[in-house]
Amino acid sequence: MLRLKRNQKGFAPLETVLIIVIIGLVAFVVWYVFNTKSNTTSTLGDAANTTQVAKTPSKTTPSTTKTSTATQVVTTKTSSSLGQYLADTSGKTLYTYGADTTGVSNCTGSCLTDWPVYKATATTNLQTNVTVITRSDGTKQYAYKGMPLYYFTGDSSAGQVTGDGVSGFHVAKP
Repeated sequence: MLRLKRNQKGFAPLETVLIIVIIGLVAFVVWYVFNTKSNTTSTLGDAANTTQVAKTPSKTTPSTTKTSTATQVVTTKTSSSLGQYLADTSGKTLYTYGADTTGVSNCTGSCLTDWPVYKATATTNLQTNVTVITRSDGTKQYAYKGMPLYYFTGDSSAGQVTGDGVSGFHVAKP
């Protein structure tokens, strides 16, 4: 039988090294678990968590024939000053215009210089409350609950909300 010589504290040098290694491994596992649990995406500014707006229509709706998941074009962000608001999939803030009506965009001409439309690339199988309208110039634009969606050129990066309240435009709300 192998006998280890004990030091003054009661542990052999090999036992001390093994205890340190075990403590280090346990600490690493705890760190790894806590750092991989987070599913949120942080953005610039004061925007915080990103979540998806309802991706698929209800399966109990008799007229629903879609079998695949809806195309996500809108996400929900949270701002400490504004609460929840809508953004595109890149995190850029979306706005609505007070002069618009359901399904009709009234931002034309020079208005579009500062407020470019959120152009529709997908027109079918969209998430709940997202539709596509046809503008007077024939282009397709995304709308949320019927209200056309726009960007603000003053927002240079994701998470910025500098256009809220400017020229009759407001951050789009879910």
